[in-house]
Amino acid sequence: MAGTSLLALIDDIASILDDVAVMTKVAAKKTAGVLGDDLALNAEQVSGVRAERELPVVWAVAKGSVRNKLILVPAALAISAFIPWAVIPLLMLGGAYLCFEGVEKLAHKLLHSRDGAEHAKHLEALSNPDIDLVALEKDKIKGAIRTDFVLSAEIIVIALGTVAGASFGTQLAVLAGIATIMTVGVYGFVAAIVKLDDLGLYLDRTSQHAPLRAFGRGLLRFAPWLMKALTVIGTAAMFLVGGGILTHGLAPVHHAIEAAAAASGAFGFIVPTLLNGLFGIVAGAVVLGAVALFGKVVAVVNGKQAH
Repeated sequence: MAGTSLLALIDDIASILDDVAVMTKVAAKKTAGVLGDDLALNAEQVSGVRAERELPVVWAVAKGSVRNKLILVPAALAISAFIPWAVIPLLMLGGAYLCFEGVEKLAHKLLHSRDGAEHAKHLEALSNPDIDLVALEKDKIKGAIRTDFVLSAEIIVIALGTVAGASFGTQLAVLAGIATIMTVGVYGFVAAIVKLDDLGLYLDRTSQHAPLRAFGRGLLRFAPWLMKALTVIGTAAMFLVGGGILTHGLAPVHHAIEAAAAASGAFGFIVPTLLNGLFGIVAGAVVLGAVALFGKVVAVVNGKQAH
């Protein structure tokens, strides 16, 4: 009897693990697009860091990402269990923040495009060994962790949607699995991307084989272009992901985009992406304007109180 019970228990455990594996695979497929955006954004966030500080910065952001997951997974499970109606508003708030951050980046770049003082200051900081690079990197790391928090929240919510009807244990296992995969995968890739040029230099200088040296020189030429491309992709991803979150949360807008895609014939596959990005840009500009206006109002009020 005891042996039969043990076998039944083992069979139940195997069935649960199989369910978890299947659901994790489904969740991973559904979140793959956001993971790609997360990769581009985080690789872009660590660009412009001195070579010897690249991996420490990636490691610092990765640790922040782990802390984000330790907050988000329990929070997602609690919200889903007790206040499921709050999931969409919170997700849209995160989407609005991504759009705002993207527009803020564009505005900063456009406003300072004619002024090389800031760029010169950055280059001086990178070349001056007496400057505390860790202090200079703190803002960059904090920004990357904030962005990771928003993207991680979206991924966790999407994954939670795939296991909404499962038991609490299965939900926890799937979310923990997705959180682990995304953290290790994304930051492992980011670390590899930022060290491509070092690998190219190593192969060019140390390899005894001409094809490997040529490959190394190719990596050296390719790495700067890749980082520049990721800067553009990372900013675009903010609008695409943030705009996508907002349009999916606004039923009339979502239906209008679907109708536009259906009417576009062969180009229907790209229309939702373009419209989501456009909506994200507009939404980010509105939020940036509101934040700037609020800042001016606060400054005026504080000025009156000072007098």
